Amino acid sequence: MSNHSNTTELKRGLEQRHITLMSLGAAIGVGLFLGSASAIKLAGPAILLAYALGGLAIFFIMRALGEMAVHNPVAGSFSRYARNYMGPLFGYLTGWNYWFLWVITCMAEITAVAVYMGFWFPDVPRWIWALAALVIMSAVNLIAVKAYGELEFWFALIKIVAIISMIVLGVGMIAFGIGNGGIPTGISNLWENGGFFPNGFKGVFLSLQMVMFAYLGIEMIGVTAGEVQNPRKSLSRAIDSVFWRILIFYVGALFVIMSIYPWNEIGQKGSPFVMTFDQIGIPYAAGIINFVVLTAALSSCNSGIFSTGRMLFNLAQQREASPKFNRLSKRGVPATAIIVSALALLVGVVLNYLVPEKVFIWVTSIATFGAVWTWAVILISQLRFRKSLSETERSQLAYKMPWAPYSSYLSLAFLALVIVLMAFSPDTRIALVVGPLWFVFLIAVYYNKGLHKKNQMLLVNDNKQAG
Repeated sequence: MSNHSNTTELKRGLEQRHITLMSLGAAIGVGLFLGSASAIKLAGPAILLAYALGGLAIFFIMRALGEMAVHNPVAGSFSRYARNYMGPLFGYLTGWNYWFLWVITCMAEITAVAVYMGFWFPDVPRWIWALAALVIMSAVNLIAVKAYGELEFWFALIKIVAIISMIVLGVGMIAFGIGNGGIPTGISNLWENGGFFPNGFKGVFLSLQMVMFAYLGIEMIGVTAGEVQNPRKSLSRAIDSVFWRILIFYVGALFVIMSIYPWNEIGQKGSPFVMTFDQIGIPYAAGIINFVVLTAALSSCNSGIFSTGRMLFNLAQQREASPKFNRLSKRGVPATAIIVSALALLVGVVLNYLVPEKVFIWVTSIATFGAVWTWAVILISQLRFRKSLSETERSQLAYKMPWAPYSSYLSLAFLALVIVLMAFSPDTRIALVVGPLWFVFLIAVYYNKGLHKKNQMLLVNDNKQAG
């Protein structure tokens, strides 16, 4: 994997396999392995419907991103599209928001690492594991830029192989009674314990926050758009295939788990995945799966620290963050940007010390708020992008958004619904305080630092050059 850099520019030679597995890896993380248990508690078997609904919205969001990215593949992706089609302030907010979003997501990942390590070491306080995970992953990012894509590739592969094995073995148990004394379990658990909708539609709606958190990271394909070989072919293929794979993994895995176990027993003994392998009678099953979900959390954290470092580096290049973040170490790594991001993550370690039982739901809901902003910006940018084209140009787009513009409007309405629903649960309500406050802070900095004037001048210069 080629990876060379000079003092001001990062380059990554990402191949199709890296792109596909990285975006799969980013989206198959703690949301599925740990978050699914709390979502199942809210919605019961009807959680399958919530994942399918959320998946459809994500499919449209990804197609909207793909339409712009195939037409104009640039590094910085959606923050650049926001700047082009919604104005410089939105480009700035989207870039900083994406940094914040991954810092918060990494907090969820290091919290999950702490939960999983508790399986082997129940007496060690959680915050110690959270801190260890943070230190190790930051070190990897500071040393091994070259290894990042490869490491991520193998991390993602471990997760994917584990999920596929679980689906295959689970289907064996459901249909042929493997691990159940030859008695097929069938799928009656999906409706026997209070029906398919045990908590009504209300449960399905309330679970949407955790469901959407699970899909967070799929838009990373867009971040890699400017650095992938042959974007037109790779990007359209990656967007379509990743969406279907994630849907199969999420809906398939949860269908199997909830067919084997009554939904109201899931999550009481840790990860639903551990329970399934244990039931089949694989020796050390719980230990093996715990290792898999541990690598899943570490992998997502690795991606997160990588993304946050890159975002800060990009923001510094656009003069919207301190020029210190623009510096690369001798190894060609934006070291200052990575260290500052890692220091921000220490908040997650402190939260694990102060409120270990609340930290996961808090950080996932705040991250979902940030993700909804990113996704909404993608949709609005795409609507604006389409308006900027003539009828002929629209018909000649290489990769089109299906049912445009209605699909974009529907997806925006769905995202608005997710935000409104967050207000109904006291645990997710925190996101509606922290999220907007972060934006108020960013806007204050933007005008205080005079970035709006700088951007105005840059726009004038760009227009002169274009003219």
